[in-house]
Amino acid sequence: SFFVLKGIILKKYRYLYFVIMFAAYILIICSNSTIVGIIVINKALHEPMYIFIAALLINSLLFSTAIYPKLLIDFLSEKQIISYSACLFQWFIYYTLASSEFFLLSVMAYDRYVSICKPLQYPTIMTKKTVYVFLILAWILPACQFSVGPLLIANKKLCYFLLKGIICNSTIQKLHCLSSAVLNIYGLIVFVSAVPLPLLFILFTYTRILIIIYRSSREVRRKAAQTCLPHLLVLINFSCLTTYDVLLARLETDFSKTVYLIMSLQMILYHPLFNPIIYGLKMKDIFKHLERLFSRDKLN
Repeated sequence: SFFVLKGIILKKYRYLYFVIMFAAYILIICSNSTIVGIIVINKALHEPMYIFIAALLINSLLFSTAIYPKLLIDFLSEKQIISYSACLFQWFIYYTLASSEFFLLSVMAYDRYVSICKPLQYPTIMTKKTVYVFLILAWILPACQFSVGPLLIANKKLCYFLLKGIICNSTIQKLHCLSSAVLNIYGLIVFVSAVPLPLLFILFTYTRILIIIYRSSREVRRKAAQTCLPHLLVLINFSCLTTYDVLLARLETDFSKTVYLIMSLQMILYHPLFNPIIYGLKMKDIFKHLERLFSRDKLN
């Protein structure tokens, strides 16, 4: 079975959209890869905090690579179609990597909590083994959680073949002849474990951090702000975009094709570009290495 993607039927400006999105994709690859490269090359940055930042940026690269190539092909095609199996796979990748993002942000919040609230115990708690376990879980757990959904609906009968959107997300369920109560219940359980629970944990850890730094010296507050602020900005940005994406998928309002396309592009455009900018500019040690890299290029 094949679907027509309703969100990309734009004949007039499709080449302009292609150029903009292709430029954005190249920028996402270059900016994220540069910071990951800096963290990998410089041994001074081989600390849990920077390793988790590199993992978060790799997650952005994987997310973009799962979405952009198909999207770029669609902009140049007369008809925007996708097979049911490819749609299920894109849905799986989309939500798995979004869930991994929340998991990694939770781990980063825990790392900052241990570093600021239990500094003497930090080396014994955040060992290399612990870091590797967190990284493996960040991708394995969401993959296991979100693999159930596509398996449950892989053989379900389809009654509709027009998908509202530019990518395959939860709207795919609206194409089935009958809605699945089992899938809805399971989806709710997965959603609670993937979004509200990590958010509550992050809020708890940052509340504890704020209490500790409020009682500490000005120098401790300054250092805490330097490392915690970028994480909080990324968390707020990603949470807002996720909420926006979920609401957009469920809105029944008929926007114009151009407006709906621009609204749909927010999630896949802003976040992968936002992360490297925040970590590149706000993390002092990363910014220092970026300055060296670009000043060396100018000299050459």
